[in-house]
Amino acid sequence: MTLERVDFAVIGAGPAGMAAATLAAELGLDTVLIDEQEAPGGLIYRGIERAEDHSPLGDDYLAGRQLAGALRASGATYRPATTVWHLDPEGTLSLISGSGTETLRARRILVATGAIERPAPIPGWTLPGVMTAGAAQIMLKTGDLVPSGRAVLAGQGPLLWLVAAQLVRAGATPAAILETAPHRNYHAAARLLPRVLWPARRALWKGLSLIREVRRAGIPIRREVTGLRALGRNRLEAVAWDSGEIAADLLLLHEGVIPNTQISLALGLEHRWDDAQLCWRPVADEWGATSLPTISIAGDGGGIAGAEASALTGRLAALDVADFLDKLDPAERDRRAGPIRAALRRELAIRLLLDRLYRPAPAILVPEDDIIACRCEEVTVGQIRRAARLGAQGPNQAKAFTRCGMGPCQGRICGTIVSAVMADTLGRPIQEIGAYRPRAPYKPITLGALAGLDAE
Repeated sequence: MTLERVDFAVIGAGPAGMAAATLAAELGLDTVLIDEQEAPGGLIYRGIERAEDHSPLGDDYLAGRQLAGALRASGATYRPATTVWHLDPEGTLSLISGSGTETLRARRILVATGAIERPAPIPGWTLPGVMTAGAAQIMLKTGDLVPSGRAVLAGQGPLLWLVAAQLVRAGATPAAILETAPHRNYHAAARLLPRVLWPARRALWKGLSLIREVRRAGIPIRREVTGLRALGRNRLEAVAWDSGEIAADLLLLHEGVIPNTQISLALGLEHRWDDAQLCWRPVADEWGATSLPTISIAGDGGGIAGAEASALTGRLAALDVADFLDKLDPAERDRRAGPIRAALRRELAIRLLLDRLYRPAPAILVPEDDIIACRCEEVTVGQIRRAARLGAQGPNQAKAFTRCGMGPCQGRICGTIVSAVMADTLGRPIQEIGAYRPRAPYKPITLGALAGLDAE
């Protein structure tokens, strides 16, 4: 098998990946875009090419059509339904698709793997009938599926209100919204309003309009909810909190999103703890360049910023790669980057407010001992605490004690919980505790696929 070589490989076909691949191809780079899904869009624009003009998902979602259309016309090689299961720092990507396994060598690589929903570990969160709000949104985007029974949304963040509005438009009005944002968050956010009111005016107006739309639908809304729990024997039957209870067939949880750092952690890139967004994020410069010269980061995988900002960071990364590969001189790169950076500052203006308003409560970050933290291996928070007391100093050591993080998700779901619980147990900052160091394969693959690899 001949090893294919390209100038630029982009992992992830969300807004950052599509924008980066499109611009790179236009600048003359031999570019390949690799994505696990069957069509471009990522999580935020999933199913965008089949969306109807009057989609209940709204205008912000339909804006993804332009990105997908530009990608298709750009000349970049698009590889859908293809998984990167290993990546080495020298630029070799190991891929698997329906046609088998193969390797690809790139001079520069952009990791644009986006975000994942922050786990919301509450009592009963493993019951059938409990899922994330983002998962329900994906079902609406890909299959036009909506809840058939009484759906309750619980948690906090812009996506919670967006999903509620989308379900209303699709004719599946939720039975209730239980918002968990603590009262102190509103006070802290109010103090920031003078700083963001004018620069973030468009985003603020959009958010308030969304909340008004949900309110007009007559959905009961409970604020400052604490003690949230899912009740039921064999499946969800009700949702309870400290001051009430409601019958439910489906509970949609959401406590914000965090960067998907599986590949960046596996590569050993330098990461830092972001105390504003309460997550690990790879360290990158203003162009997305990381501690490895072959690797760049763009989009929400480098810090949560939203779809529009992600596309802008993808374009900045493409300009930098074009300069690095001598397709663009530094002066032209900087000239083209000027308006992109100005737009990016406008998009990021709201971030300060959102990070403070929707900061998760301590009970979400460090759950009670009897709650399952690792769903793959059914490891409880109490077992993680015990491992810390027995001598485990971080998540990677805790694996040997509990098998936590060794299931199919490779710690993507439980990683933040384990780090926070161990930090709490040992009385140390989470920065000292660290994060999982994932290893290849990043996603489960068969022995048959491995056997099909070329020995060279």
